[in-house]
Amino acid sequence: MTEVDVASDSRVSPEALATLGEGHIAYVKQIRSEDVPGLFPEAPRIAPGLKLFALHAADGTPIMLTDSREAAIANAWSHELQAVSVH
Repeated sequence: MTEVDVASDSRVSPEALATLGEGHIAYVKQIRSEDVPGLFPEAPRIAPGLKLFALHAADGTPIMLTDSREAAIANAWSHELQAVSVH
């Protein structure tokens, strides 16, 4: 299925959706420090109650964790990825 086919089909499978933008798009998502161990198991322990930003590949794979949205976007750009925000 091409991206055009996916865009015109209102019944996009989760698998097809995950491949859209692969290698071209990354998303920035605000997370809580309590969510870090599940997304970034290798990260050091972080104090609870902090607002952080995670950069994910289009398929949801975590790429990086930072304390600023701007740093996450800059990292995406440095890897030639278009950053989009999700809420």
